[in-house]
Amino acid sequence: MEMKIMLAGALVLAGFLWSYLFLRQFLFNIRVAYPLINKMNGLQPELIGVGAKRYTLISNLVSLLVGGAIAFAVLFLVHQLYIKIAFAVGAVAAFLFIFFRTKPGNKESFELFTNAYYRFVPDDELRTLLYKKEYKQVKARLREMGIQGTFVPDFK
Repeated sequence: MEMKIMLAGALVLAGFLWSYLFLRQFLFNIRVAYPLINKMNGLQPELIGVGAKRYTLISNLVSLLVGGAIAFAVLFLVHQLYIKIAFAVGAVAAFLFIFFRTKPGNKESFELFTNAYYRFVPDDELRTLLYKKEYKQVKARLREMGIQGTFVPDFK
């Protein structure tokens, strides 16, 4: 009995880790990356390169394939119900933890976006400012370029 409890605890942790690694990336791409890329393209088509959408698509595909394979293995190849339930409890807990924090207006999510996507910005000065996370200067540079910096949230 003690081994089953320990195994269930380990699988709660495994489900949490699975969700944090794969669902987090998928949610980030859907809720943060695509909307910000579309906003940037809406402001000016050359503001971010076309490689950004390809990069995000590949990231989504890899997350879905690897995460889906692991979920398939747990759900269909494991026969003990308590293992499936423990894995699901960990995955749902991490999903709820991640879901409400993953939005473009969240500073952490926006910084993750700029860390990954600054390299797709063709303008050298803007790319450098995004890399350094100097968002007030990013807005100033966008104004110099004749673009409203509506995609950059105001952080306190």
